[in-house]
Amino acid sequence: MNLISKMFQTFEHLKIKRLIIIGPAYPLRGGPAVFNENLAWHCQQSGIETEILSYTYQYPSFLFPGSTQFNTSDAPKDQIKRRALIHTLNPYTWWTTAKYIKQQKPDVILIRFWLPFFAPALGSIARLVFKSTRVIALTDNVIPHETRIGDRMLIRYFIKSCHGFITMSKSVKDELEHLNIKKPIALTPHPLYETYGPAMERKKAREILQLPLDADIVLYFGLIRHYKGLDLLIEAFNNCAAQLPNMYLLIAGECYEKPEPYSAMIAESAYKQRIIWHQHFIKDEAIPAYFCAANLAAQTYRHATNSGVSMLAYYYRTPLLVTATGGLQDIVPHNKAGFCIPVNTSAIAEHLVLYFKNNLEQPFKRGLESERIKYQWSAFLDALQTLYKSIS
Repeated sequence: MNLISKMFQTFEHLKIKRLIIIGPAYPLRGGPAVFNENLAWHCQQSGIETEILSYTYQYPSFLFPGSTQFNTSDAPKDQIKRRALIHTLNPYTWWTTAKYIKQQKPDVILIRFWLPFFAPALGSIARLVFKSTRVIALTDNVIPHETRIGDRMLIRYFIKSCHGFITMSKSVKDELEHLNIKKPIALTPHPLYETYGPAMERKKAREILQLPLDADIVLYFGLIRHYKGLDLLIEAFNNCAAQLPNMYLLIAGECYEKPEPYSAMIAESAYKQRIIWHQHFIKDEAIPAYFCAANLAAQTYRHATNSGVSMLAYYYRTPLLVTATGGLQDIVPHNKAGFCIPVNTSAIAEHLVLYFKNNLEQPFKRGLESERIKYQWSAFLDALQTLYKSIS
C-alpha cells in the first residue's frame, strides 16, 4: 500500500460514520428538539448513520412553567430514528442508555446541554461510555440565564465528562474558557431552520392571522421570560407609536412567568388597540405565517447566547432588530440585515422610527440574503467533523 492510500485510509478513519445525538426530539417540543431533528436529517443526507436518543421524562414542572412539554402538531414525516430512553431522575435509565450506546458502537455521541439540571443524567451517561466512544457536548448555554444554587458544581460534573465541545455563540465559548476548559472547543454559527414550511405571500399570511393588511407589523416571537425583554419592547413601542400611526406590535408566544405584568402594560397603553398578543405556544405549521406577515422581527433581549428565532427570521427573510448582547450581536450586522442596538428603550424606539420612516425593509432583506450563506448546515457538519478529528 502506497503512502497516498495510507493517508486516504487515515482520513476516512477520522470521519464520523455513526452518530448518536442525545437530546429532545418529537413528540417533545421546542427549539432544541427541532434543531436535533434538522441536524439528524442533514447528517443522514451526508452519509452519517444517525439516531436521536430522547427523554421519557425531561423536566419537572418547576423548570417548565409552560402548558405542555409535548408537540401537538402532526408527527413529522421523515426517516429519522428516534428512541426515548432517558428519564432525567431515574439513574437506571442512565445505565440502560449507556448500555444501548455501547451496543450501537457510534463514533461520536453528541450531547445537547443547556441546563445544569441535566448534568447528573447526561454526565453519568457520558462517563459510562467515555472510553468506548468520543463524547462531544453541543452547548447552548453553559451558565444558565436564571442561576440557582449548585449550578456550577453540576456544570463542572458534566463538562468533565466530555472530550470536546461545539457551540454556536462566542459568548458560550467564552463561558467555557472562563471555566478553564482545556479541551477543544469548536465555534460555528447556528444553522437555518428548514422544516417549518416555505414562505408565503404577506397578504395570505395576514389573512390567516387576521391582521390588518396595510399595517407596519413588528413581531416579537417565542417563549416569554424576563431576560427576553418583552417589557422593553412594549415600552419602546408606546414611546414611538404616535410617530408611526401605522405600526402594530404582534406578540406571539407563551408566557413562562406570570403574564399579568405584560397584560397590565398593554392594558394601560394609549395604543393598546395596536398591540396584539397571541398568548399561546405557536404550533410548527403556524410559524411561516408569523414571520411572513411581519415587516420586522424584534429581539430586545437583556442577555442571550444564541437564538433559533433569529434563524427563523433569516430563513423567512424578515429583517431583525436585536439588542447587542451575547450571540445576537454576532448574527445581525448593524445596518445590513437589520439593527444591532444597545439594551434600552430609547434605542429601540429610535430604531423603530428609523426603520419605518426610511423604508429600510427591502435594503435589509437584501442584506439578509447575502448573510444567509454563513448559516448553512454544511458549515455545522464541517465543524463537527473537524472537532472529531482533533479528539480522535
